[in-house]
Amino acid sequence: MAHHKSALKRIRQSRKARIYNRQNKKVLKFALRSVKEATTFEDAVAKYQKATSVLDRVAAKGIIHKNNAAHQKSALAKFVKKLDPSLN
Repeated sequence: MAHHKSALKRIRQSRKARIYNRQNKKVLKFALRSVKEATTFEDAVAKYQKATSVLDRVAAKGIIHKNNAAHQKSALAKFVKKLDPSLN
């Protein structure tokens, strides 16, 4: 257990940050999963737009790195493009 007042405060702050980050990551994972579970192109596009919004928000808050967000958006776009019937 910490002995200094500043160390006790750091523990409190870390706990709050961990809860906040875990909640945001949970929302992000759900958004990504919903895109991957889409069966129709129109549904996938709608879910992709929501997922990119979540990715941008989470990256802006510093929960994930901006390059990680860009990588995931690119991978999702590639997946959604595969569902496009006009390209098949």
